[in-house]
Amino acid sequence: MKTCLVVDDSSVIRKVARRILEGLDFEIVEAEDGEKALELCKNGLPDAVLLDWNMPVMDGYEFLRNLRRMPGGDHPKVVFCTTENDVAHIARALHAGANEYIMKPFDKDIVTAKFQEVGLI
Repeated sequence: MKTCLVVDDSSVIRKVARRILEGLDFEIVEAEDGEKALELCKNGLPDAVLLDWNMPVMDGYEFLRNLRRMPGGDHPKVVFCTTENDVAHIARALHAGANEYIMKPFDKDIVTAKFQEVGLI
């Protein structure tokens, strides 16, 4: 079974993402900020990361930069979630190593399509 790390400071978003991803046969691990997510990755890299961009402690951008520098950190497919829709914001995320992005709010169809695009399903 593939694993997905869901990183978001909103427990509601994590719960929605968990429900969707478990329905797609992913085992879910959760973190409420980038720092906790990075600690989890040090214990074992997931197959996928669904990553919020704006979080306290360590934001998604800083997490992603640190993840990609880790041994094997280029392996997880990272789909970031954001409420920002400007091109510069999205370009910055993709340049930092994100594979794809999803706009909030998202639903099962959007998550499924993006995970298919990056080869996770």
